Amino acid sequence: MSRHSKAWGVAAGLVGVAAAGATARAVQQIQARQGAGDATEFGALTSPSLKVVADDGIDLHVEIDEADPDRQTPLTVVFVHGYTLSLQAWHFQRAAYRGLVRTVFYDQRSHGRSDRSAGENCTIAQLGRDLKRVIETTTDGPVVVVGHSMGGMSVISLAAQFPEMFGSRIVGTALIATTAGGMDPGRILFPMLPLGSVSGQAIARLVRVLDRGHLLVDRLRATGFRLAELVVDRFSFGDDVPRNYAEFVFDMIDATPFEVVADFYPAFAALDHYDDLAALGLAPCTVIGATTDRLTSIGHSRKLHSRIPGSDLLEVEGAGHMVILERHDEVNAELDRLFERALHHAQDLKERTEA
Repeated sequence: MSRHSKAWGVAAGLVGVAAAGATARAVQQIQARQGAGDATEFGALTSPSLKVVADDGIDLHVEIDEADPDRQTPLTVVFVHGYTLSLQAWHFQRAAYRGLVRTVFYDQRSHGRSDRSAGENCTIAQLGRDLKRVIETTTDGPVVVVGHSMGGMSVISLAAQFPEMFGSRIVGTALIATTAGGMDPGRILFPMLPLGSVSGQAIARLVRVLDRGHLLVDRLRATGFRLAELVVDRFSFGDDVPRNYAEFVFDMIDATPFEVVADFYPAFAALDHYDDLAALGLAPCTVIGATTDRLTSIGHSRKLHSRIPGSDLLEVEGAGHMVILERHDEVNAELDRLFERALHHAQDLKERTEA
């Protein structure tokens, strides 16, 4: 099912969900609080941290928001952030669902407060194994996994390597502004290095050269703050957003050393998982794309939707790559629908197990 995100469309969808719920078995709904996070400073939402040890021994920084005691929702939702960002990128989702459902946030390796990874382990396959370790360490019931950009690639990598987890342990997935392959890897550098029109091979060579002088690159990035902030604004958002949104994204990118940028760069060029998507169709799956995304274009979301049986597609008109910030209420409304479908899926599994 494919829909375009317009105000009347979202409202009609919510009415449809309510009507369906009237005839289906009752589940406790998880409905995001609209506008949550608007009055909260970026970075202010935190929880006590714990460390999950990845299979190569590095520590991943994890934070868990527990559901309120009166909530009987059995789900845990694991959020997986994108390239050069951190778990703070989920600010509006964290605020909207805090207390309503158990949520897990973590910094991917070499990002945020997680340990730096050896360069040879900065691969999409390793990110999938990291996600598996986070799920196994922090959850013991049904799980929904939500991935944005590189986080979506981590989810797809998990499905490619461990398909048996889907439909059983994992009862729902959301893939937001992401791809399974075929992207122009040079585009991911635009927010950090405004390169203009340069061939993919030339960019790859440039990345290798810059990586050798990564400390100098980081100093140069720091001196070009205003230009970099404008580039981030252009490539992260499709429409005008509050100034602090662009500053928030810039701060996360700027905190990522260029050596880390270079370590992950080859993984994007080699990504090819379009033949490994079948497991994602074993549980409810929602694909969310933004029509003016300049990093992972809407065509990638449409292709994912066409390759994942039974998946839903939401196209957010006029939004950019950071759609989780720019149109957070629309994204959250779609996640509400996914959570309801996932709860029904989990209930079906439980009834079949007990029968």
